[in-house]
Amino acid sequence: MTIWEAFKAGFGFLSVIPVGITMEGIDALMKRLYMYPVIGFCLGILIGIVTFAAEIVLPAPLTIIAIMLATYGLIWFNHLDGVSDLGDGMTAHGSLEKKRKALKDMSLGIGGVAFAALLMLLFYSSLTALENMSGIAGAVPYAGLFSIACATISNAGLTPVWSGALTTAALMSAAVIVAETQGKQAMLTIATFGKSFSEGLGSMTIAGGTKKNFAIGILFTAAVSIALLGLLGLAALAASTLAALIILKISNRHFEGLNGDGIGTANEVGRIISIAAVAVILYLVYGGMFWTL
Repeated sequence: MTIWEAFKAGFGFLSVIPVGITMEGIDALMKRLYMYPVIGFCLGILIGIVTFAAEIVLPAPLTIIAIMLATYGLIWFNHLDGVSDLGDGMTAHGSLEKKRKALKDMSLGIGGVAFAALLMLLFYSSLTALENMSGIAGAVPYAGLFSIACATISNAGLTPVWSGALTTAALMSAAVIVAETQGKQAMLTIATFGKSFSEGLGSMTIAGGTKKNFAIGILFTAAVSIALLGLLGLAALAASTLAALIILKISNRHFEGLNGDGIGTANEVGRIISIAAVAVILYLVYGGMFWTL
């Protein structure tokens, strides 16, 4: 079992890219679970390319939709299904057995619908908020390659319209790459500290969540986050990691353990919290009420 087999299996497992999946490849991936954020980074680059192009040729509302379509067109809805399943289980009343049964039930209940809908609204709102902060973000120091891109754009002598469009495109592209990497790290985080209560791919992932894999994964994710967004990226990593641990705590309280649905939820929430954290920090520190007091 090689790193290449794990890398290939990761693309097949975490996206719709038709690379082919074998049990040998899945086994290699589970033993090298630090590949999750590596694959997330690669997927993020693909989404980032779509994001950059959309920011240049589309109006803002359609750009946000394009980013969401690119994300779920590439990742698909498997993890979002985990969000709805977790919602059904959490909103089920009764014993532990009833909650676990609702979690695994193939039918969709109102809890699952509500959780998935709210998550999509949060995704859209976070992307919109970040895009609205792009003008402020261009003046942010210590923001990694984004700061370098802003300085290059500023010195290029472009018209204000083109300069603004390129700055926004650079910010949004960097943010979605970081967010996808951190979303996969959130999966690794929750798997590392979680305890399985059922058999399946979820339990295999939890078994692969060793402290070594976690350490390698979070170091890689931190490097990507700092390189692209500097201190903003590092703050987003802290927020997405905390979100994964909160989801684990919720899962433990309701189900006395973790399964694949909880891991998938960590991916979805981690991605969105990463984007939201960058937008909120920009608003509070550089453009919000603190400077008007």
